[in-house]
Amino acid sequence: MTGLDRKNTDERELGLFSARAARWWDKKGPMKALHDINPLRLAYIRQKTGISGRQILDVGCGGGILSEALAAGGARVTGIDLSQKVLEAAQEHARVSRLDIDYRRISAEELAERNPAQFDLVVCMELLEHVPRPELIVNDCAALAKPGGHLFFSTISRTWIAYLLVILAAERVLGVAEKGTHDYKRFIRPGELAQWAKNCGLHPAGSSGIMYMPFVRRAWLTRSMKMNYIMHFTRAD
Repeated sequence: MTGLDRKNTDERELGLFSARAARWWDKKGPMKALHDINPLRLAYIRQKTGISGRQILDVGCGGGILSEALAAGGARVTGIDLSQKVLEAAQEHARVSRLDIDYRRISAEELAERNPAQFDLVVCMELLEHVPRPELIVNDCAALAKPGGHLFFSTISRTWIAYLLVILAAERVLGVAEKGTHDYKRFIRPGELAQWAKNCGLHPAGSSGIMYMPFVRRAWLTRSMKMNYIMHFTRAD
C-alpha cells in the first residue's frame, strides 16, 4: 500500500502490509483475495479504455499483482508504494516474470508535485480504505492523470453486508484476509468517492459493484455497490 505525507500515512497499516511482503505472490497466502479479484479488475479496465501502449500509474501497487497484469497486456507501467519491503517483492517478481515495470518508493502527492499530468491511466485499487484521508489520494491521482486521461478507483462500501462478508466472514471466520486488515469506519460509500472526484474536476464514466464470495473464492461484476466496487472517471481535456 501507499500513503501520502500531510500526515496521511497510517504507520500501523504500512507495517501490516510490509509484514506480508514475502508471501505477496502466494495465491493461497494473506493476499489471496487480491489474486482472486485481479482478473476482474483488469478486464474492467481493458473494456473501458484498453491498456496496450498506455502509460499507466498504479498508486499503492503493493507487490505488483495489478501492475504485472497491466504490463503483460502491453502497458508501460509505473508502480508506487511507500513500503520498501513490498516494492522489493514486486521488483523481484517482475524480474522473474521478465516484465519491465518502473517501481518507485514515493507518495502520490510527491509524484504529483514532480511530474503532474503524466499518465494516460491512473489506477488506485484497494488503497483508499487504508489511509486517514482518502480524499487527498483522489486529489493527487487527478493531478497525475493527463488531460483526457482515465482514472479507476476500487474500494469497499460502508454497508452491513460489507461488514459481514469482509470483516466477519473473510477475516474472522475463513481467514481469507488476516484479522485487522480492514477497519469498517474507513469503508467508503460510492457517493462519497463520487463527490471527492467531482471536487477534483473529474467526470464520472462508469461504475460497477464487485461481488466477492470468499467461501468459493469467486468474483463477478454486479449492479449492487454494497460491497466492493470500482469507479471510472475521466479528467477534462
